[in-house]
Amino acid sequence: MGSDKIKGAALKYAVYNAASHGGEAQMGPVIGRILGELPHLRERAKEVTAIVGEVVGDVNSWSPERQRQVLEERWPELLEKRKRVEEKKRLPPLQNVDRFREVRTRFAPNPDGPLHLGSAEPIIFCDEYAKMYDGKFILRFEDTSPDVKAPIEEMYTWIQEDLDWLGVKVDELYIQSDRLEIYYGYAKRLIKKGSAYVCTCEPAAFKELYMAKEACPCRDLPPEVHLERWKMMLNGPYMKGDAVVRIKTDLDHPNPALRDWPALRITSGPHPRQGSKYRVWPLYNFSCSVDDHEMEVSHIIRGKEHEVNTERQRYIYRHMGWEYPEIINIGRLGLEVGVLSKSVIRRGLEDGIYESWDDPRLGTLKALRRRGLQPETIRGIMIQVGPKPINAALSWAQIASINRRNIEEKANRYYFVDDPALLAISGVDEEHLANLPLHPDHADRGTRTLRVVSYNGQAVVNISKSDAAELRPSSIVRLMGLFNVEIVGTDPLRGRLHSLDRQEARGAGAPFIHWLPADTGIKAEVVMPDASVVKGLAGQGCAGLKVDDIIQFERFGFVRVDRIEPFKAYFTHR
Repeated sequence: MGSDKIKGAALKYAVYNAASHGGEAQMGPVIGRILGELPHLRERAKEVTAIVGEVVGDVNSWSPERQRQVLEERWPELLEKRKRVEEKKRLPPLQNVDRFREVRTRFAPNPDGPLHLGSAEPIIFCDEYAKMYDGKFILRFEDTSPDVKAPIEEMYTWIQEDLDWLGVKVDELYIQSDRLEIYYGYAKRLIKKGSAYVCTCEPAAFKELYMAKEACPCRDLPPEVHLERWKMMLNGPYMKGDAVVRIKTDLDHPNPALRDWPALRITSGPHPRQGSKYRVWPLYNFSCSVDDHEMEVSHIIRGKEHEVNTERQRYIYRHMGWEYPEIINIGRLGLEVGVLSKSVIRRGLEDGIYESWDDPRLGTLKALRRRGLQPETIRGIMIQVGPKPINAALSWAQIASINRRNIEEKANRYYFVDDPALLAISGVDEEHLANLPLHPDHADRGTRTLRVVSYNGQAVVNISKSDAAELRPSSIVRLMGLFNVEIVGTDPLRGRLHSLDRQEARGAGAPFIHWLPADTGIKAEVVMPDASVVKGLAGQGCAGLKVDDIIQFERFGFVRVDRIEPFKAYFTHR
């Protein structure tokens, strides 16, 4: 491809990028788009960068009006895409994007448990930024601590399912336990360089020395000795606890945690994926440093509690002569949702407190999904919070408010009579029909019809026992969509037809309650947020629903259908 064609592609994406970012095009995304679509140009990266720099400088000198005009005239399809993106609330722009050929973010969970609502914060930020800059989202399973945080085999699949549910497109997938030979190679290089060493000191003795800012006897031995020790770690005779690879840092550093930190150690016991094939495993900061470099991660989005880890990893980058990625520190999200700690959940499962990882008392994504929380709700919440380095608290009321807006339109209405009580009504001399809309704002969806039949002048309906407990003789109650009833007795519960007019009930201050004909309805149960179960009858139309449908049981709340026969739903919120 000639330079004119490269310049044409650069102009196209520079104009689009400028129009998308307040009139200021950035080189990184433009270069990334060109090299992503035309990978053969990677060999000419310097030439591409020079051309893009010239074009971006020219485009940025234009007025926003001219940028938009050129986009409309030459690439209207890109303008349409930009309009769709602008409709969504956006995150603030990334810093120093032009340092990188492409924005590449990563989410790196330990598969020792499923994702929870707190996990969604970095996930959504990483995904949003990757999409915003036409970059890549990397999923990396950090599973190299089999003796401390043992991976659970099914979590590898579960986590990918959760990401798919959240609408996250995984561009690249890596599993650290498949990359041991890569880590070994870098460990050997660092030892050869004299930037790392194999320490055989007793832990207590080493701690005394590093707390005193003094080197241990192993530190200054020649690399040849440490390479031999490295072989003995890999193949024996060293056993667990006998030796550890340490990264050389500043022994005078004011933070003891940064002085010659451990990078690789010998473990015991099998790994769920690798069995007993390997005995030396990297610790978090070592494998993370290597992978972030190898995977060309541009922006790391992590909790601000990782500041020490960031500083540890910078030592590896300095030793290897690498450029460190940009860091975005985010605060911890306080959640009034349920239990989030994987260790607490695991103990609860072992003790029989929780039935499963999607128990409604938990804050796992599986549990929230089962309750009816929508993926767009989670994404909207996280974008609303934004990537800020301050802790934020999120109440369930806030979550429910956003989720309600997302499900209100789709949720058809039905009746659910919990803990049914019979109400016999006299004075009903003919059949009455209640034609109730499936959705009050969408007449096109049709109605559900409830038929009340008269037997010898009497009809019988089911109402909730909680409503029945509020009724008193001589009081008026409105059966929603049907007629008004005057209560004449409470033991047993009896009434007589009072009137048909709805306004008359309002004038009398009558409560409006839901109901079902005594001879209809299906047995149903609703699992509540505290895992208690409410049993009752649901409208006959619920038998035709599908699993995962979100509906509203009027006067009860929104629920997600979990099973059809026998009918079971999970309470979402009111």
